[in-house]
Amino acid sequence: MGLLAAAFVLAWLGSWRFFRSQLDNSAYDAMFRLYQPKPWQPQSAILAIDEPTLKKYEGMHIRKPLADALRLIAAVHPTAVAIDVTLTDRGDDSADDLALQEAFCATPHLVLTSLLMDEPVKWEDPKPEFARCAAAIGHVHAEPDDNDSVTRSISLEKYIGLDRRWALAAQAFRMSHGGALPLERPGAYGTGDVVIGGVAIPTRRTDEGLIMRVCYAPPGVIPKVSLVRLLEDPSRASRFAGKAVFVGVTAETLARDRLFTPYAFGRTTTGIEINASAFETIAQGLFITDVREQWVLLFSLALVVAAGLSFRYLPGWWAYAGGAAVLLAAIVTPYICFTHRQVFSLATPFAAAMLGNLTAAMYYQLVVRRALRLEQSKSDRYQQAMHFVTHEMRTPLSAIQGSSELISKYALTEEKRKQVADLINSESKRLARMVEVFLHVERLTAGQMELKHEAIPVGELVAVCVTRVRPVAERKRITITVRPLPSELQLSGDRELMEYACYNLLTNAVKYSPQKTEVTVSAASSQGQVRIAVQDQGIGMDSKEVKQIFHKFYRTKKAEESGEAGTGIGLSIVQQIVEQHGGQIEVTSKPGEGSCFTLVLPAAVLAPAPGAAERH
Repeated sequence: MGLLAAAFVLAWLGSWRFFRSQLDNSAYDAMFRLYQPKPWQPQSAILAIDEPTLKKYEGMHIRKPLADALRLIAAVHPTAVAIDVTLTDRGDDSADDLALQEAFCATPHLVLTSLLMDEPVKWEDPKPEFARCAAAIGHVHAEPDDNDSVTRSISLEKYIGLDRRWALAAQAFRMSHGGALPLERPGAYGTGDVVIGGVAIPTRRTDEGLIMRVCYAPPGVIPKVSLVRLLEDPSRASRFAGKAVFVGVTAETLARDRLFTPYAFGRTTTGIEINASAFETIAQGLFITDVREQWVLLFSLALVVAAGLSFRYLPGWWAYAGGAAVLLAAIVTPYICFTHRQVFSLATPFAAAMLGNLTAAMYYQLVVRRALRLEQSKSDRYQQAMHFVTHEMRTPLSAIQGSSELISKYALTEEKRKQVADLINSESKRLARMVEVFLHVERLTAGQMELKHEAIPVGELVAVCVTRVRPVAERKRITITVRPLPSELQLSGDRELMEYACYNLLTNAVKYSPQKTEVTVSAASSQGQVRIAVQDQGIGMDSKEVKQIFHKFYRTKKAEESGEAGTGIGLSIVQQIVEQHGGQIEVTSKPGEGSCFTLVLPAAVLAPAPGAAERH
């Protein structure tokens, strides 16, 4: 859970810090182009000052033609007329200005444009004679987002000091719905409503003022009529009947008025078309709102938890299928929300799903590998058990088998029968001790058993092991020499396991030594440790072989060539016994000169002798 929590925090902070706005905006634009809303009956239309109009009237000398067009439009009773044309100065012909002024005054619910100038900061309003005819004045600023120059929202208001101007689209809607002044209703978390004409417009407060996302109409939804075509065919004015008319420049040659929108991928559109779409957003109630950040975070957290549960409880490839489903949910959920006109962040859930899956998958792999290692360890111990049986128990089993055959096949004297019976008894006890030793080693390795800690006299331990090995040594005429051992020397450990370890070293020394050589056993104490050394004059080993002799089933090349039976398991068991006792094995060897194995084990703590007062 700690790793998943770290993945969630990293996804949240990383998405905010590096790529959230870019990814969310790209996803927003893609969903805009992918989703096709239900068609609606538009309540606005555009009178376009397009290329043919500019060509016929030699540029923007259109005040007289505009006046004629407005008279035709006024005759069909539009709900409002919003004009996005700069009218701050006098025209070339005063008669044209007068004609336009008269047309303005005859146009119902007229909305004119004001511009917010940067240097100096001021409102640039229409000429006073034009402004007197307007029912309202609105700003036409549709600023693109800073990071990618796409206009996704408009500011419903602009301020200079206390002088506030509402957006052209908002003023057009207000004029077409009674003309009541907008009413602002602040909400929580920077949200709120602006009530215009009885419609509550959801907004969010930013440094640019109250922002409203624009639900752009698909191409062709809002009717568009060229100004020059209207004058050539006045019957076209019927297309403006009962609609809010937006008048503005759509000609591509005026590039400064062309902007990018989510719908027009790689293609520009005009400010008047953006204002018309903003009007339709309000008129149709197609408001796009942002899902609150706490819901995004909760959803992202749920994705991380789901990824963790998938890899925790689903087996094999189903876990990866669950992780893929989590990632798909992170992608699909924002789109489903968008179809309900809600903006749900993609960046944070996507990052959370990715990091959650990656973290859970890595942990899953580690757990699986650990389980495999445990299974392999169990398998190795089982193999070791089998080899131990074949390696260590072959001799007593052979003795028991041969003795039992003698008793059954031959008529033996009572004395001989007693000797054979004693041999069977001793070998069966020896076999039982081997099984017990093996079980102890297995339990110790698996952590299922605690060691016995008793004081073991080293001299007694060595004597027992030498006695058991001496018959084998005598057959090869090998002398076993035990150097004088301090009588008080004791080690702390499990007697049976220590006997096995010492016996194994002595057996190996005899087994891999040539005839008529010597095996020397010595012991000493140093710094709280007991050192039991077994020195032979055998085949010896080089440094590379010394490093591998404690690996399970490893046998040196010379050991295999010697013809002596063995599986390479004995020293591995000895090492386990010694390490479980907190000791270690030291090995020195040279090829052809013999080897010395030294067991370094904790010494037993001797109780202090009673003092004079205690004796008294």
